[in-house]
Amino acid sequence: MYDFEARHMIEALRSGVPSRAVGQYFSEARPRIMKEISDRLDLVCDQGKSNGMIISGKYGEGKTHLLNTVFNLAHSNNMVVSYLSLSKETPMDKLYLVYQKIMQNTYLPRRQQPGFMHEVEKISSNTPIASEMLLYSAKHLETDKLYYLFRSYLNTEDSDEKFLLQADMEGDFIANASLRKIYRRIFSQPAKYNVNFTKTRHCADYFSFMSHLFTQMGYHGWVILIDETELIGRLGKKARLNAYRSMARFLLPDLCPENTCSLFALSASYIEDVIEGKHEYENLEELYPQEQEPAKTVLDLMVKAPQLLPLTRDEINEVLRKIQDFHGKAYGWTPNLPIAALADATQSGGYLLRTKIRAAIEFLDQLYQYGKAGKTTVNELGEETFTEDVPSLEDYE
Repeated sequence: MYDFEARHMIEALRSGVPSRAVGQYFSEARPRIMKEISDRLDLVCDQGKSNGMIISGKYGEGKTHLLNTVFNLAHSNNMVVSYLSLSKETPMDKLYLVYQKIMQNTYLPRRQQPGFMHEVEKISSNTPIASEMLLYSAKHLETDKLYYLFRSYLNTEDSDEKFLLQADMEGDFIANASLRKIYRRIFSQPAKYNVNFTKTRHCADYFSFMSHLFTQMGYHGWVILIDETELIGRLGKKARLNAYRSMARFLLPDLCPENTCSLFALSASYIEDVIEGKHEYENLEELYPQEQEPAKTVLDLMVKAPQLLPLTRDEINEVLRKIQDFHGKAYGWTPNLPIAALADATQSGGYLLRTKIRAAIEFLDQLYQYGKAGKTTVNELGEETFTEDVPSLEDYE
């Protein structure tokens, strides 16, 4: 009898692509750093104290897996989670593009698919949450654009207008003139901005608005997970420094949106390759001699970021034990291998955790298919044969 959830797990591990499901079932490793992250989530849930941190690690040592583990932990704490991998299309120096991508990848607790507007649509104009959000957007943001936008959203009955206003909240910003036109049509009065909104300067208002909205909707906080942070190193000099300024809005408590915890995953080589190799501190002093903060503090946090150490032998054995269990459930058999034998089989997989996992799965595949496992070759008939005498499944029983 096959277990399709276990089959999905094995195939995800085989592909080497981290997933939320893998993060859910392989979450015991690295207890020290997970304790620190858990404490940071508790600060948000229990005390409303926003915070952020950076973790670093070598390629293939589990940074993305750790983010997926935090994803599941946050959802179990009734927190909204957003997951973003930086890319050429979503560079950290352009906060409005980051916001749009984050909104596209925002998951409410216990939801497998992203999206939150279906819950926002339930808010009517005469509810306490509507009144609170209008007051907040009018008084506590740098501009009051979102006041006019959200009030229009709550009161329009035109489906096209509703769609445009909703898209704006998700990061597809509409022109100021279009919003003014909609507002005047609904309320027969002009929308007079206290500051003229531009997405390049005022996008932080949207993060603040959304974090307050999630809190008012009853969630315990907002966790923002950002992977591939090292891609900042591919930007030009000025763009990199601007990216560090953007990161500060997620990392420094006095700049963070309310009730948020942000976690950046960074390659361990970034310090040597970029911060030292491209002389980031000198660049900052050259381009912004009078206003090095908050970029300088972010650079300090990168340099001091806790690094994921290779798993201990006991931690690796626990991972292998779970892989063996899932493989048996996935294909309806009972491996019952000594973990030491499975650990020996991963030695040829190199030092990276993900290659060790693949080697373990390949070893189990061979035992399942052929009853024995080892090096193979293909003969002249196209048949896969073992190159030497290797142990069989019976040898382990």
